[in-house]
Amino acid sequence: MEVLKVEHVTKVYGSGENQVVALDDVSFSVKKGQFVAIVGPSGSGKSTLLHILGGVDCPTSGKVFVEDTDVYEQNPTQLAIFRRRQVGLVYQFYNLIPVLNVVENITLPVLMDGRKVNEERLSELLSVLSLEGREKHLPNQLSGGQQQRVSIGRALMNAPAVVLADEPTGNLDSKNSQEIVSLLKYSNQKYKQTLIVITHDENIALQADRIIAIEDGKITKDEVIRS
Repeated sequence: MEVLKVEHVTKVYGSGENQVVALDDVSFSVKKGQFVAIVGPSGSGKSTLLHILGGVDCPTSGKVFVEDTDVYEQNPTQLAIFRRRQVGLVYQFYNLIPVLNVVENITLPVLMDGRKVNEERLSELLSVLSLEGREKHLPNQLSGGQQQRVSIGRALMNAPAVVLADEPTGNLDSKNSQEIVSLLKYSNQKYKQTLIVITHDENIALQADRIIAIEDGKITKDEVIRS
């Protein structure tokens, strides 16, 4: 079953002599529960693609479907709800709210949605992420690895259709990097979470089910490593 479908997506910035084509007629689909690594050199269009998949940046042309919803046919209110409920985003620099503690940061998407926190899911995530005992800690009281765990918890809290991670280990040492990758893989397997990770790290890419390579805004390779 396809959870994500990208059809002929192009993204152009600027105009005239200053025009830059970040994505050039990109098409692919992703099955539910698949772990996909997107690789490519800096400036290849990887992050632009991730932002378009997550409803953060609109394509110039083309369509994106998540669970059969045409993402960019939605009005701004619908799009905001889509981002909170259907997509979990994990960034390199965590993007935690400094004045909120661990639990508040993790449950923020649920609270912004005006919904009740699933305490059972929260408790399970705190356990899986090894954050028990740190529930009241602020981000500046946590290590980089712990902050990224909170970021992952926030991305998973709403049980989204797709988790998108943009260089999630780029700011961590090798030990913490492997722990974060292991956690993402765990969520992928335990929760059947569809996971798309942008990475420069070949070791991370080789742990994925599938590798998509992008260069100059085009897909140059799409290889299934394991089914």
